[in-house]
Amino acid sequence: MKKTAIVVLAVMLLLAQSVFANGAQEGAAAPAAQSGPVHIEMWYNATQTEVGPLPNDWVGYQILKDKFNIDLEASSLPSAYGDQDMKIQAAAAADQLPDFFCASREVWLRLAQNGMLADVTDLYAKMPNRTRIMFDEGAIAYTTLDDGRSYGFATPSAISKNEGLLIREDWLNKLGLKVPTTLDELYDVLYAFRNNDPDGNGKKDTYGYGAFVETNTYEAYPGRRFEPLMGAFGVEGTWDMHKASAGLQIHKPEFYDFLVFLKKVIDNDLIDPNWMAYKKDDFRAAWKQGKFGVFREQNSAYASQNNFTPFDTNFPDGGFVIVEPPVGPNGKKSIGPSVRGLRIWCISQKAFEEGKADKICEMFEWMADGEGYELCGWGIKGEQWEIGPNGVPVSINGEKGFDGPIGQTYIQLRSMAFNYGSDYELVSRYPVWTRKNGKQQSALWALREMQEKTWTNAAGSEALPVPSTDLKTYYEQGIAEFLTGKKELTEANWKAFVEQFDKLGGKAWEEEGVAKAKANGFLY
Repeated sequence: MKKTAIVVLAVMLLLAQSVFANGAQEGAAAPAAQSGPVHIEMWYNATQTEVGPLPNDWVGYQILKDKFNIDLEASSLPSAYGDQDMKIQAAAAADQLPDFFCASREVWLRLAQNGMLADVTDLYAKMPNRTRIMFDEGAIAYTTLDDGRSYGFATPSAISKNEGLLIREDWLNKLGLKVPTTLDELYDVLYAFRNNDPDGNGKKDTYGYGAFVETNTYEAYPGRRFEPLMGAFGVEGTWDMHKASAGLQIHKPEFYDFLVFLKKVIDNDLIDPNWMAYKKDDFRAAWKQGKFGVFREQNSAYASQNNFTPFDTNFPDGGFVIVEPPVGPNGKKSIGPSVRGLRIWCISQKAFEEGKADKICEMFEWMADGEGYELCGWGIKGEQWEIGPNGVPVSINGEKGFDGPIGQTYIQLRSMAFNYGSDYELVSRYPVWTRKNGKQQSALWALREMQEKTWTNAAGSEALPVPSTDLKTYYEQGIAEFLTGKKELTEANWKAFVEQFDKLGGKAWEEEGVAKAKANGFLY
C-alpha cells in the first residue's frame, strides 16, 4: 500500500508540474486542418476485457479513413478501473495524454481543473444525433465545472442495477443449505462452503466469499464487491444521500460494525485470500474455476454465453442463484448504491490546440447512428449478425458471431455506440442460449432479476467532490491495515483513525459534498 501511495503522489506532483510548465490555454484557436489523414490516438474502455483488444483488421479503421480522413489508433485501457486511472494520470504527468480517451469522473475532474482537457461546450452542436440520444441536461451537468463550461462527454457506460449477489446453487443443494436471507445465515453458508467440501473433491480448496478491490467516486474502499455486506449495516456506497443523515458513510458507527464482520470473515479464512491481489479478470477466472461460491457480479460477465462457457465446461451441472442481499442486525439490506452509469469521454487540450476536435466529433457522431452504430454495436451485417424474427440483430452462429469469442473482439467499441436503454439493444445484446445440461440462460433474464433486488438510491453521489490524493490514500491504506491485522481493529483505534482522517481533510470533504448535494437537489 505504501508503494502505491508513493506512486500516486509522484504522479500527481508530476501532473501539477506538467500543467504549470506547459500553461495550457483554454479556448486556444485551432490551427488550419492538414491535407493528409488526421491521426487520432484513442484509449477506449473495452466491452469485453476477457477476449482481447479490437483487432487491427477492424473494417472501421478503413471506413474512418475513407469517409472522414481519420487515421484512428485505438488502444484498450486496462480492465480494472484503478489501473485505468493510474495509466491516464501517468500519461498526464508526462504530458502524453491521447487525443481522445475515456476516464472516471475522479480523474476527469483533476485533469479538467488542471487545464488539461478541452472545453467541449460548443461541440455538442456538432453531434446532433448523439446529443439527442445521449446528452441530456443531467449528462452535460455531470461534466460542467463552476465556470459553466463542459469539459467532457458523459456517455452511458453501464445499465443501471446490472449486478447481483450470486450463490452456487449446486453447492447449497449438496450441503443441504437453504438460500440465506440474513447476515448470520450468509456467514453460515460461507463457513460451510469453506469447510464442508461443497464441490465433493475431498479437498479443502474452496472459499465462501470472493471479491477484488474495485472502487470509484461513489463506492469507496473496499469497494463494489463488498457492497452487499456493507448494505447489511446501512453503509453501502461512499455517501449517505438521505436528507436526515447525509454525509460520508465512514462517519457512521455502523461502518465500524461492518469492518468487524468482514474482519471475522477474513480471520476465519472464509474469503478467497487473493482478494487484495486479484484484478477483475483474475476474479472472474477464479469463480469460473470454482474457487468460491458467493460473490457480486455483473449480469453479462456472469450469464452471457461466451463469459459463462468456461464455468459450464468445468461444471456442466453447476449453477447459481441470484439472491436478495442479506438482512443485517438492524433490518437493513442493499446490493449497493444505484447511480446513473456514466463514463466521460475527454478531448485533451493538446488535441484541441492541434485542430483535432472537429474530426473527433465526426467520428463520435458516426458511432452513434447508422453504419457506425451498427458496426460498433454488432459488427458486420451478414458476417457477424442478421436481423432475427423479432426485428432485432441476432448473432450468427459460430466463433465470428458478435457473441462468439472472435466476434466479440470486433465490438469492443460497443460502449461508444450504445445508449444502454432500448430493448432493441438489450434483446440483441443478451440472446437466449442453451447450456451443456440443456437449460436455457440469458444475460437479459439475469439483468431483469438483478434489477428487482433491493438497491439504494444514490443518484448524484457519483458527481460529488472527490478527496485529495493524500486523503484517499490515508483512507484506503488505513482500512486495509485494519483488515489485514497490521493495525488492531478496536473501537479506540478506529476512533483515532477517523479523527485523523477528519484532520487531514475528511470533515471538509464531507461538508463540501453535502453542500453540493443540497444545492443540486440530490438528497431525498
